[in-house]
Amino acid sequence: MATKLQPVRGTHDLIGEGFRRHHRVVKTARRISALWGFEEWATPVFEDTRVFNRGLGETSDVVSKEMYSFDDRGGENITLRPEMTAGICRALVSNGLAQSVPLKVFAAGPVFRYERPQAGRQRQFHQIDLEILGSAEPLADAEVIACGWHIQRELGISEGVTLEVNTLGDTPSRDAYRAALIAHFTAHREALSEDSQRRLDKNPLRIIDSKDAKDRALVAGAPTIEPFLTDEARAHWDALRRHLDSFGVPFRENPRIVRGLDYYSHTAFEFVTDRLGAQGTVMGGGRYNGLVEEMGGPPTPSVGWGAGIERLAMLLEAGGLTPAAPRLVHVIPVSPAEEALALRAAGALREAGIGTEMGHKGNLKRRMERANKAKARAAVIIGESEAARGVAMLRDLDAGTQEEVTIPDLPARLRA
Repeated sequence: MATKLQPVRGTHDLIGEGFRRHHRVVKTARRISALWGFEEWATPVFEDTRVFNRGLGETSDVVSKEMYSFDDRGGENITLRPEMTAGICRALVSNGLAQSVPLKVFAAGPVFRYERPQAGRQRQFHQIDLEILGSAEPLADAEVIACGWHIQRELGISEGVTLEVNTLGDTPSRDAYRAALIAHFTAHREALSEDSQRRLDKNPLRIIDSKDAKDRALVAGAPTIEPFLTDEARAHWDALRRHLDSFGVPFRENPRIVRGLDYYSHTAFEFVTDRLGAQGTVMGGGRYNGLVEEMGGPPTPSVGWGAGIERLAMLLEAGGLTPAAPRLVHVIPVSPAEEALALRAAGALREAGIGTEMGHKGNLKRRMERANKAKARAAVIIGESEAARGVAMLRDLDAGTQEEVTIPDLPARLRA
């Protein structure tokens, strides 16, 4: 007996209600981002590994632990994308678009991380992504955040979701803050986790993002960046909060947000919820002013976010917002003699934009059972008598009523 094949650990099939929720998220995000002036891009799902090593930072968990990297048959070291921003920045440079900024980009698709599968985050999962490339203004930061908030409101999931924001400052701010963090954590080095001890020498800001219980206790007593902000960094931070107020986006400040990737500066933010258990972040991002330069481009200040489609879909499910399957019209010939006319009727309905199904076999009883099981909105029944007169029996399966309708009039009658 052949072995029953299953999806690879950390992957899942999108079928039925799961796919309809997924599709609703992408369709809504695509529509709302277009209203805000974003154009959709699609970049490859695999890149030269250097795109991510350069962009995400070797101290990030994504690069050090989670990337799917391999040598292809040509000897090139390739990585399945673990996030979208680095690839979008690479595309900006590769396609000679660095002189055309600012550009506003939307993207959606699968991403890959080797980590313990968990609710809302598999090893292959999916993201929507929004970027403004080439704008240093805090208004750009506020705009991508406000567009993300608009998407969540349009999905009907914004209740119970909170925007948390922080500033990571400019380079002088972070250098001063880094020194203060090193001093704080060095005094407690032996109490840190092994990962955080390594980060202490390379990127102590990453310790703030640690999920280790021992580290969290030490992070609680660590200094915040606020006292170390330069005048320029403070002005950016103040302007961001003013703009969010103007957009009508509620937020709270959280000085412990640093995000998990090394490329962020100035703004860092997360939309979080307590409705998904431990996996509470549904959308997050920030400003990254040096990433395009890492790809070989000119200085290009940018800002954006990524959101897990699975987690947004979980909020749809939790809120009872799963889209219903489309309710079709079932065209039913009573015998093979009426099939040709039934096919023409089904074709006319589809041409008119009316979803239509016609089974391949079965008597009238069986076909009606299938229509009822599929929750069809109507049945178009064509028997010998109806075919001879050029009509069909149109049965409303909700009301239980029926009427004769000429074949040419079916589309108009079903649109009414």
